[in-house]
Amino acid sequence: MSVQAHAPAPQAPLVDGPYAWFRLAVAILLSTVGSVGMWAVVVVLPSVQAEFGVERAEASLPYTATMIGFALGNLVMGRWVDRLGIMPPLIGAAFALGAGFMLASVSGDIWQFAIIQGVLIGIGTAATFGPLIADVSHWFHKRRGIAVAATACGNYLAGAIWPTLIQWGMVEGGWRYSYFGIGVACIVLMVPLALLLRRRLPEEEIDISPSGAVRLNPVASISFSPRTLQMMLAIAGIGCCVAMSMPQVHIVALCVDLGYGVARGAEMLSLMLAGGIVSRLISGVLADRIGGVKTLLLGSVLQCLALFAYLPFDGLVSLYIVSLVFGLAQGGIVPSYAIIVREYLPAREAGQRVGFVIMATIFGMALGGWLSGLIYDLTGSYEAAFFNGIAWNFLNIGIMAFLLFNTRKPRAAMA
Repeated sequence: MSVQAHAPAPQAPLVDGPYAWFRLAVAILLSTVGSVGMWAVVVVLPSVQAEFGVERAEASLPYTATMIGFALGNLVMGRWVDRLGIMPPLIGAAFALGAGFMLASVSGDIWQFAIIQGVLIGIGTAATFGPLIADVSHWFHKRRGIAVAATACGNYLAGAIWPTLIQWGMVEGGWRYSYFGIGVACIVLMVPLALLLRRRLPEEEIDISPSGAVRLNPVASISFSPRTLQMMLAIAGIGCCVAMSMPQVHIVALCVDLGYGVARGAEMLSLMLAGGIVSRLISGVLADRIGGVKTLLLGSVLQCLALFAYLPFDGLVSLYIVSLVFGLAQGGIVPSYAIIVREYLPAREAGQRVGFVIMATIFGMALGGWLSGLIYDLTGSYEAAFFNGIAWNFLNIGIMAFLLFNTRKPRAAMA
């Protein structure tokens, strides 16, 4: 009686397979929780300013410090992800966020608050954005655009969910009460989720094309060196995010100035970021079809038009509408930088290169948040701050149009 050897059952593919989609779902949850570090300080800005008795520009420093820490964290943790995988940075980020929010809740002045925001909360938040996006990008080829966009949506989901929860906590016990609760939540929720991402993609699969061929070249080609391209993307990122920060950072304060109160401003911020979620998903689908540069250029033009729309309107209903339009316009811009990096630059350097460009966009947010507060203090209104954002937005549009003009046809994948 002969015995037949049974062939081993074929394994489900890792790239673009069921596990990749499970991993994407976990990444979105992690980004939603961890990105609270970016939005909490925006909601508590008026309360912190009143309690510490400082001017608007000085009260904006904790946000600027947060963005600087967030920017540096994207670069440093991006390099760690290339070497260690995503799980260790995420666990470290969970404890940094937990400690940061708890310590910030007992800070005694604006400078203590700003330092804690920058060193612990900013750097901790970073792991749940650029490094997480870079990690997810390795697990998808056919649907990389939508996967990257969906991961980045966690940042805006946080902006849509957390401001309302923080506002509720402030009503119950003040901003310090809210901050302490956030610190506990970050540790309890993020550590178990991070452990689900301990599996790493095999090294040989990082540069596999959808057809199964090893990709020796980037997907697209341009007549610049990698370093030059990266620097151009960084400058473009600063430009678009100085513009983006004006409504996102100061919408709550603007509503307080107009007499509508913190709650209405928090609702507008949530509506803005909910629109950003829709925009990011649409942009991800679009990027899979037309590429990252065209998608980013389209988003930048729409963002500029939306900024112009803020100038003639200051009514409550009109501000709700314009905030939604702004969110729908700009949501896909930042994730498109990660897609462009993956299209033009080597995959094995994705973590550090995505981290560097994201770092530049966050520096733009930090600079823009501070500049808008300074311009407000100098002029007594936000009108000039909106014009400042529009000028920076034109810089971004010019660079992206220049890159599009110099892009060559995609190079075929090589076996």
